[in-house]
Amino acid sequence: MAPQRTERGSSGGVQSLERAFHLLERLADAGGEAGLSELAAASGLPLPTIHRLVRTLVTLGYVRQGSSRRYALGPRLIRLGETASRQFGAWARPLLADLVDQVGETANLAILDGDEIVYVAQAPSRHSMRMFTEVGRRVLPHGTGVGKAVLSQLPREEVVEILDRTGMPAYTPHTITDRDRLLRQLAQIARQGYALDEGEQEVGVRCVAVPLTGGPALAAVSVSGPEGRLTKAAVGRIVPLMQRTAEQLTQQFASAASA
Repeated sequence: MAPQRTERGSSGGVQSLERAFHLLERLADAGGEAGLSELAAASGLPLPTIHRLVRTLVTLGYVRQGSSRRYALGPRLIRLGETASRQFGAWARPLLADLVDQVGETANLAILDGDEIVYVAQAPSRHSMRMFTEVGRRVLPHGTGVGKAVLSQLPREEVVEILDRTGMPAYTPHTITDRDRLLRQLAQIARQGYALDEGEQEVGVRCVAVPLTGGPALAAVSVSGPEGRLTKAAVGRIVPLMQRTAEQLTQQFASAASA
């Protein structure tokens, strides 16, 4: 009997699986829908390979075929995403709730997914006037506290590559849109251990964020609120509390990833 051949990917895994997930990510990057030629250009894979993989994903329900030979993310991905989101919330929310009890403002956990920051868990403030960022929201990293905290953990070259791909659009008059200025600020954030968003995502809102270091994914915990309540003096008081929470979240994150 001839020996069975196995496709091996760059990480020692199965190459076809790597390519299939790569195509799903490229579909997501394209807004959830793309044609085969667009996927070929984005992925660098040959059209016959893409056609074979996409056909399999369509059969499994992870991709659906639309009009004009275009393909979109399929409904079976919804269940996977919802389950993953619930798992994040299950272990992160109690720690975020404890942080809210200590600081009085809304706390979030966010991770870097591709070139974007996605919020994966939240504990709201008890104030009637509070900051609300829905779980699942995706933002570019340059204009948020959590994004800058995460970027501060990356080598300068990787940060530049991300910024080149995403651009640096202004969300408010305070958003940093100059790359060199942001890089200088990221170096300062890495030294001091926390990041500030001074009305850069939303006018009148201050956000302080602390990175999770040493975990299995790039992530940050944040606290946000109106500038009148979350003063600069308050930031100095709550950063040590946030750093302790970040350490606890890192431990939980590592445990969840290895479970």
